[in-house]
Formats: sequence, structure tokens, C-alpha cells
Amino acid sequence: VVGLPMCFELANRIDYRLTMKVNWKGVFPAITTQFRADQSLNLEGTARHLEAMIAAGIHGVVFLGTVGENTALDYQEKLTILREMKQVVRGRIPVLTGVAEYTTALACRFARDAEKIGVDGLMVLPAMVYKSDERETLTHYRTVAHATGLPIMVYNNPVSYSVDISPEAFARLADEPTLVAIKESSEDVRRMTDLRNIVGGRYVLFGGVDDLVLESILLGAEGWISGLVNAFPDENRALWDLATSGQWEAARELYRWYTPLLHLDTKVKLVQYIKLAMQETGLGSEMVRAPRLTLEGAEREEILGIIRRAIATRPPLPVAAAHRA
Repeated sequence: VVGLPMCFELANRIDYRLTMKVNWKGVFPAITTQFRADQSLNLEGTARHLEAMIAAGIHGVVFLGTVGENTALDYQEKLTILREMKQVVRGRIPVLTGVAEYTTALACRFARDAEKIGVDGLMVLPAMVYKSDERETLTHYRTVAHATGLPIMVYNNPVSYSVDISPEAFARLADEPTLVAIKESSEDVRRMTDLRNIVGGRYVLFGGVDDLVLESILLGAEGWISGLVNAFPDENRALWDLATSGQWEAARELYRWYTPLLHLDTKVKLVQYIKLAMQETGLGSEMVRAPRLTLEGAEREEILGIIRRAIATRPPLPVAAAHRA
């Protein structure tokens, strides 16, 4: 295993001028996929929701992530969503797609097909189900990177996928010019500082844990892949704007209101919770695709209580956010 001093030396040897440049910064929803009552794709509903997110001032969008129920969709459905939603976006914001396949070969195939559709980038997950070791994980990312010319965000979420990509591993990947960004979702906010110390500005750093976002921004996150933005886009963008402009006291107050909702993003049923919140705020349907099921009973009432308390106590928005709303 490469030690820390060697990782510093490796990172310092990389010519960052050779790294692909992207304009990925700010709030990027991990946007939901909308379904009809029979669990078929609701492309019109997905498009309406996307337009609402754009109107609220999002900076980019990630389709087919965990919240987009990637692994519950078949291959052609995924391509259909990308094809149709790219037409909705019309170049107004960067469009990324999640790449969450079971084998490296299938991930490469999907990356190439997404590139043909014209998306702006990929958010690549480790191979699904199999828990790869570091050598296998880095080989997976290098292989996908070589299969496409698109810029890639590496999604590190050991909590959900049991594969952890350490800051030292990112130093070893720094010679791949199309690996341009990291979605850091380890739930260890210290990683933001470790990444900066080890790889400097080599990657654009995104916070991927909703209830750690303020801490992540303070420590240098340049973007936020968010789940709860799907239901609360104006408050979400306001929090980002306050924090990134140094208005920390106002940001803390808004964050304290928002945090009970943001906790929902860290649960096993985050998709059901976020979609229920969307339904309560009039931004979509709670319908999910099996094996996920909509909530019922005491669990549903508990989550509705959190959502409705938040709606009832919504704080006034800053002027800029209120104007967007």
C-alpha cells in the first residue's frame, strides 16, 4: 500500500493542465425518476419536475443516481430518460448521468451509449453487488474512463455500496485526465480536508451527504449533489448561496430548520422519503418501483410528521431566492 508521503509525491507529479476542465459547481439534484401508478415511466412528470428544479436555480443535474432508482430501471429505459430529458434541458445546465452497472463491461457500454446521446458527463459508481478491493475498484474506474471521452465524477459512497475509495487512492487515479470530480459520501467530513491535503485542487469536490453539506462547504466543497432539493429547491439553493457567500449565521439558521429533512437523505428508504416530501410540496409523486414500496402505517406517519412540520415552519427566503421562487 502506498504511504502518505508517496501519495503527496505522486499527486505533485501530475500535470494538472492535462486534466479535462468542467464547469461543475453548485447545487446538482440527484433527480428522481417519476413513475405512474402502474410503475411505468412517467416522462412528462419527470420533465415537469426537472423544469421546476431549473426554475429554482439549480446549477446542474444528475439523472439515474440512487435517488433516480437507477438499478430499478432496465437498460433501454435509462437511455430513454437521458434522451428525453436532454431535450428538456436544452443546454441550460450540465447534464450528468449515473453509471451503476453490475460489471465493468456493462458500465463501459452504458457510458458509450450515454455519450452518443450527448450528456455532458458521468457519475460513475463502483460495480454493483460485488464488493471490490482497491486494485479492482481502481481498475474499474480506469477502464470506464478509457471507454469514453466524457468527464467523470467518481462517486464514493462506502456506506451504501461497501467500497471505499480513499484519498490516497484518488492520488493514484490522478493521472486519468477524464476523472475530474469526486462525490464524497463517506459520511466522514474529514475526508474533504484529507482530499485537499493529498490531491490539492486536482478534482472538483462535491459533498454528497445532505446533512453534512454546511460542514462540507466550510471545508472546501465546490458542489453539492443533493436529494432533498427535489422537494425543497428554493431553500436548498438559498442555503448554498448563503454559505458560499460567507453569510454563516444566516446559513446556520436555515440549516437548523432544514436538517431534520436532510437526515432523511441518509436512510435506507431515502428514495421513498424524498418522493413523499416531493408529493407533499406539490413537486411530484411518491410512486416508486418495486422492490421499493410506498410507505404505510406508523412509518409513513412519522415521515409525514417531519415533512409537514418543516413545511409549516418554513423560514422566509433571502431576497434572491424569493425572486427565483
